[in-house]
Amino acid sequence: MRLERITIDNFRLLKEFELNLEKDLSLVIGKNNTGKTSILSALDKLVIQSERNSINYEDFNVDLRSFLEAYLDGKLELLPEESFVPLGIRLKLYIKYDLNDDLSQVSQVIMNLDPEDDNIILSFEYLAEYNELSQLKADYLDAADKFENKPKLFLKDKHSDYFGRIIKKSILFDDESQFIDLQKERINLKDIVSIQFISAKRSVTNKQNDKTLSNQTSTLYKQADESEEQIEASDEFKKELRKTDEVLGGIYQKMFDGVIQKVSKFGGLSPSETDIRVASTLQHRELLEGNTTVMYAHRDHELPEHYNGLGYMNLISMIFEIEMLMSRLRRSLSEKPAAVNVLFIEEPEAHTHPQMQYVFINNIKELLKENQKREDGIVIQLQSIITTHSSHIVAESDFDDIKFLKKCSVSNRVVAKNLKELASRYQSQDAREDEILQLRYKFLKQYLTLNRAELFFADKAIFIEGDTERIVLPAMMKKIDMEEPNQDELPLLSQNVSIVEVGAHSQIFEKFIEFLGIKSLVITDIDSNKEVPDDDDPEKMSREKCKPSDPDASQTSNSSLDFYFGTKELEFYKNLEFDKKSLNKSGRDNTWKQDDGGFLKIVYQTEEQGYFARSYEDAFFSINKPLLELGHDAFPSLTKKWLNKYLDGNIDAYEFAEKGVGSKPSLAIEILLHSKPNAGGNEFSNWQVPLYIKEGLLWLRN
Repeated sequence: MRLERITIDNFRLLKEFELNLEKDLSLVIGKNNTGKTSILSALDKLVIQSERNSINYEDFNVDLRSFLEAYLDGKLELLPEESFVPLGIRLKLYIKYDLNDDLSQVSQVIMNLDPEDDNIILSFEYLAEYNELSQLKADYLDAADKFENKPKLFLKDKHSDYFGRIIKKSILFDDESQFIDLQKERINLKDIVSIQFISAKRSVTNKQNDKTLSNQTSTLYKQADESEEQIEASDEFKKELRKTDEVLGGIYQKMFDGVIQKVSKFGGLSPSETDIRVASTLQHRELLEGNTTVMYAHRDHELPEHYNGLGYMNLISMIFEIEMLMSRLRRSLSEKPAAVNVLFIEEPEAHTHPQMQYVFINNIKELLKENQKREDGIVIQLQSIITTHSSHIVAESDFDDIKFLKKCSVSNRVVAKNLKELASRYQSQDAREDEILQLRYKFLKQYLTLNRAELFFADKAIFIEGDTERIVLPAMMKKIDMEEPNQDELPLLSQNVSIVEVGAHSQIFEKFIEFLGIKSLVITDIDSNKEVPDDDDPEKMSREKCKPSDPDASQTSNSSLDFYFGTKELEFYKNLEFDKKSLNKSGRDNTWKQDDGGFLKIVYQTEEQGYFARSYEDAFFSINKPLLELGHDAFPSLTKKWLNKYLDGNIDAYEFAEKGVGSKPSLAIEILLHSKPNAGGNEFSNWQVPLYIKEGLLWLRN
């Protein structure tokens, strides 16, 4: 039995939200403010119903709030009562079971005895009916003056009077009008589903008076004794406490003897009938609280817990807390665990460095698995949900466990995407094409987890060909921000942009780009070539690289350009206007089409200062000859012979780029080393950014 799916309606950003869960571990990722914490809050407020955490007006989705405020203001009306649907917040838990499951704890909420129907749907509703909303409006109109004629103030203060209590139901899969009210039937929800969570707002600090870990040891002890070892240790503890009670009892009698004698003088006690004494009654459960200290050893010395690094304290605290929560899920040996158990861990990476994050995610599954088994042999059904911002945790996770949360730009809602759905997009009916797509998908999974997991948390992405662009691109971004500031746009380096090296194979990422739906810039080369007689067989023609301006240049060899625009014809790319280089997925064939407002932009070399370059180095050399005049001492990566020929005008930038570059990464570093600031503070004033890159970066910034 397992929790298959959670749906949430109208709770904060979770407007029509659906989260599918894996059998063991689900890793929920996404940028800030995409609803990760809201999932936990919705479960806490609607399912667990913590007393400290009731629903408030700010929990309503903004569209629902806007409607309610407009309704009270008289700007909108309700639908007729016969077609009206109650308004408010809903959460549903979709549980799947099979014939091998113990159904004793869920039998009361099974709505359909059809063997084909293996669903249990638990619904939690915070709703207002038609009559309640009508009364809400009438009451507001009577009290509007007290609330400054502002519906928002009235709703914040009074909404709970009309939406009432949270209704818990078990509903029929295909007919919600058929249901069981769990409260009316006095069905104990805790026997069906148990949810425990570790919040990101943990109390660990490394201040001197902090004893979070030490206090957790007492809480751990207060959990139900389970194993024989625990029971044996607990009995030994109590035995020693009884001995201590006898010793302390004698000491207390001496300490309080004077006070007891004074009490006797008031006549309330007869020495012959009643004897008052102070006894020692050490309680084994209370003794640990405030009287234990977690120490850690350093060489031959023991140091208190707050001497440890905050990251280690956070990790230790999480393990302690996992132990406590798993003990609650397992329950004591005299109790039966819930049918469905969920452990929610929010942002485990807090305060920890990357290596520790790797260790955590690599060990968490094993730790949870060990904690599922009780001393009596019962293994609890456990599912874990971990939310994270950490690309390091993502990099070490199973690709198919990942759930990507994305905020829709056109609506106040968040959607959750299952990464394993990508697999179906990399499939084809054609055997040869399917083989290619499967190889691309395999590469994508490996590349993302090993190298570029931060793409999941980016707002925008730049796909580049290699090391040269990777090294020098941040400098180009900073240079553009300084030379062409725009008050209406965030500087490029202040935006959440991920830079990814893909060679000339950005098409491998095209389905992933579409999946994420983030603004993406592909910086590539025009890679012009021409037909020439084959050296081995003059009657055959082969392709040879050449300048775009060569009269015989006819095609591009760039596979990315061919993939996105559907042609190899060079003249098409030479004449393509900048606005026409934007694309979107569209059409029945779901292919990339030119679209002025597209979220994907492809840029490559264009004519600049009367010259048309073929590659990045070619373009850079053609507009930055003054920088290269620093000579071979400044640019040892450039072959001295060809550098001198270029500076003397004996060869052009194309030939120099082809013959004179010894190490492209070294060249990029040398460009940065010999950059010079100007009076305006521009750190890179003595060289220029090639036009095609500049245009692309300005588009991305906007």
